[in-house]
Amino acid sequence: MQTAVLVGAGRGVGNAIARRLAQEEFTVVLAARRKEKLVEYVAELATEGIEADVQVIDAGDDASVADGFAAITARHGTVDVMAFNAAVMESGSVRELDAADALHHWNVDVAGAIRCTQAVLPGQIEQGSGAVLFTGGRFGVHPNEYADFACMSMDKAALRSYAKMLNESLSGTGVFAGIVEIMGNVGSSEGLMPGSIAETAWKLYEEHQGFEAFCE
Repeated sequence: MQTAVLVGAGRGVGNAIARRLAQEEFTVVLAARRKEKLVEYVAELATEGIEADVQVIDAGDDASVADGFAAITARHGTVDVMAFNAAVMESGSVRELDAADALHHWNVDVAGAIRCTQAVLPGQIEQGSGAVLFTGGRFGVHPNEYADFACMSMDKAALRSYAKMLNESLSGTGVFAGIVEIMGNVGSSEGLMPGSIAETAWKLYEEHQGFEAFCE
């Protein structure tokens, strides 16, 4: 059985992606900073007949990521899919932005994605299959529309570039990298419902057509 790890588990998009992967008979591991929340999510999924494991991982901390993925690998073997959905959701005007704020956000939103990717990529390349998926969105595609979320806009734009470069660099390895662009408020349209976003993520993973897919 294949293993999928969802970093940034939570009600909404994160757990919807976990549900979709579980439907494809992946062993699903929910990862986030707060264990008590993870336990709640597992209980909710259990009412739907979905079993999930948990692992506390702080995407902004090197040791937490390294130790967390080492523990997952010890229990489940190579991580076949890593879906990264973690982000610091704090507003802030670009004119008021300072370096400390930018680094705080970047450490989770972008460096966190890189940490988690590097934790699983060597094993995936060695076995010749696997995927890393990221959640992006309108923030990164049209950053000027979200001036009050300056850090999020910059970071999602960087994450989009990272996904594109990684996708191209992995050509021929059997490993896929892609990003799902959430182009509006989650739940504001049929295409932006958590289940629809999860379906788009699954289709991107299955078809490997390009490096990104859009939800609108």
